[in-house]
Amino acid sequence: MSAQPEEIDRRWSAASPMRSGLVAPHAEPVVPLMNIANILTMLRIALVPLFVLALFVDGGHDPVWRIVAAALFGIAAITDRFDGQLARKYGLVTDFGKLADPIADKALIGSAVIGLSVLGDLAWWITLVICGREVGVTLLRLVVVRRGVIPAGRGGKLKTLVQSLSIAVLLLPLGGWFLDAGMVLMYVAVALTVLTGLDYVGQAIRVWFAGGPGRARGA
Repeated sequence: MSAQPEEIDRRWSAASPMRSGLVAPHAEPVVPLMNIANILTMLRIALVPLFVLALFVDGGHDPVWRIVAAALFGIAAITDRFDGQLARKYGLVTDFGKLADPIADKALIGSAVIGLSVLGDLAWWITLVICGREVGVTLLRLVVVRRGVIPAGRGGKLKTLVQSLSIAVLLLPLGGWFLDAGMVLMYVAVALTVLTGLDYVGQAIRVWFAGGPGRARGA
């Protein structure tokens, strides 16, 4: 004897996940690639070649173009201040952003110090220390990534800030005490570069021996 429509409806209602207390899992929201944080990161990357071109106009000795180069560098450095904050605050973190943001930072700082050294405005040993530290930290990160994550510390952020300030000052076509102040800032930046690099090595060693493959120790 076939079931009546009313009985079928009752059976369907009883088997419903919502009626039985079962709730379907919520899918994680998909973060669009073209969000404000990633746009700022891509803008910073796009500004790097423009900054280099402006820096080397007329052999790097045209005051107007040096000011333009300093302005482009400043704009790019400011985007670095906001893209990460926006990504974390509004849930806009993407794999692209995680990869592109540090690349943009290193490209900007690296091109600036190399450019200043080529022009004779910055000693090459300073450039080698700064670039060597960044390459070393990147290699360490690749080595320990399967055993854990090394969290970003305040020292690294302070290092980047002082580096950016000193570079901006040295880019401007000014001399006298202003140039001296820029060099003092650069020496402070070099000291922070070395100290934070050594701290990173220490953290990498601790993560390597404390964490097994796949274990993360922080973000």
